[in-house]
Amino acid sequence: MKKCVRVKYSAFAWIFFFVVIGGTWLRCSDRPADATPGQNKPKAVEATRIHALMDEISDAFEGAANKVSAFVVPIFAEQVVQTQGLPDDSFRQFFGDDLFRRFFGAPPQAQKRTVRSLGSGVIVSPDGHILTNNHVVAGASKLTVILGDKKKYAAKVIGTDPLTDVAVIKVDAQNLPAAVLGDSDSVQVGQWVIAVGNPFELLRTVTHGIISAKGRSSVGLATYEDFIQTDAPINPGNSGGALADLDGNVIGINTAISSPTGGNVGLGFAIPINMAKSVMKELLSTGRVIRGYLGVSAQDIDDSLVKPLKLRDTKGALVGEVTPESPADRAQIKPGDVIVEFNGKKVESSSEIHNMAARTAPGTSVKIGLLRNGEKIEVTATMGERPGEKTAKPAQPEEAKGPTSQKLGLGIQTLTPDIAQQLGYGNDKGVVITDVAPGSPADDAMLQRSDLIKEVNRVPVRTTQDFEKAVRGAKSGDSLALLVRRDKETFFVPLKIQ
Repeated sequence: MKKCVRVKYSAFAWIFFFVVIGGTWLRCSDRPADATPGQNKPKAVEATRIHALMDEISDAFEGAANKVSAFVVPIFAEQVVQTQGLPDDSFRQFFGDDLFRRFFGAPPQAQKRTVRSLGSGVIVSPDGHILTNNHVVAGASKLTVILGDKKKYAAKVIGTDPLTDVAVIKVDAQNLPAAVLGDSDSVQVGQWVIAVGNPFELLRTVTHGIISAKGRSSVGLATYEDFIQTDAPINPGNSGGALADLDGNVIGINTAISSPTGGNVGLGFAIPINMAKSVMKELLSTGRVIRGYLGVSAQDIDDSLVKPLKLRDTKGALVGEVTPESPADRAQIKPGDVIVEFNGKKVESSSEIHNMAARTAPGTSVKIGLLRNGEKIEVTATMGERPGEKTAKPAQPEEAKGPTSQKLGLGIQTLTPDIAQQLGYGNDKGVVITDVAPGSPADDAMLQRSDLIKEVNRVPVRTTQDFEKAVRGAKSGDSLALLVRRDKETFFVPLKIQ
């Protein structure tokens, strides 16, 4: 780490010297020849120093790029999906599906289509283990990795964790260049970094930037979020690649971008390598991730709640609900309490208590600091295991087999017992969202795949026919109130018809 720190601070020092002191020297260099000798240094000396500085910075980036590029690999994924179409026929090809169906009455048939995508991965062991994103490999029927020798290798999935978007795959190869995994807790905002991946099939592309922020949550990319934000250009295909410091140590796994256009706008997010390492270790040892469970539903504190709750500031996690018979319930934590400490660490937001509880092993006894009616108290809770995590590879609902409402931009499917079991919805009833069209009213309402719609305008829906009937009379400008279940939370979503 010393080399990175030396380069970083010496660079800023020299840049400051060049801009401020160098600018003054240039102005002074215009003085007449009879100016006091010895006050200014020759331009050649300053130019030499500046060139030396630029060479030093360039060497740092070149060394990091060469080191990291050796262990970042492209991952090609293939997925077979079913689509509805008409029999293959020369008349159909000429007239088109709609006209062919109208005149010839051919029934639609299920057809299989192969969808191909590209992501990135980081080699973490000489025997072929590769760390990547879950969304890079999810649902894939075939994975192919191209190593540095340009040979193609079939890869198998070792384990996945959708809740953090981490996955581990493996190729049958030996003596591979493995990454050095750094310490993401020690990185600093403003620190220079490089991102290495395969955007738009441009293999092993290197970009650079800085760390823009740490601890980003509520981004909506995963259940457990603690992202490193960077302005290093990240584009489709970079997912699963490396975010590294100038020593070539991997400090994050590039995951996603926030962009109104779909391309890079300087808002990239990476999973901290410390989180990824912890998940990877459990996937390799047990095949699944075991998380701690406290049993509270918490939210951030708005400024308007400070006075009514007798608080000093907005720091902490406000408890809205306590699950009966949970560790929190047994510790006598109550709705309205504000969690401000967890096992000796300060809690400043709901995402922090969410992540802290998950990282604590079941059976661990923890002390929790609370604010209740303006007074601080301390309780002790014994952590449980997060319910519902029986496997590291939860099944997903089938691709849009149900009807799609053109008004809303939704693909839906009646909730069957099998899908209910896969998604953890038990005996609940409703329709499952299988697809959300980009830019549609459903997309604007932030509905997601796997959401369960239970009601439309307080009318229960049990089948896709019920749903279509409930929305059929909606006109442009109308709003619908959808009762939606997402995982274990149920809430109303306002959806406006365009």
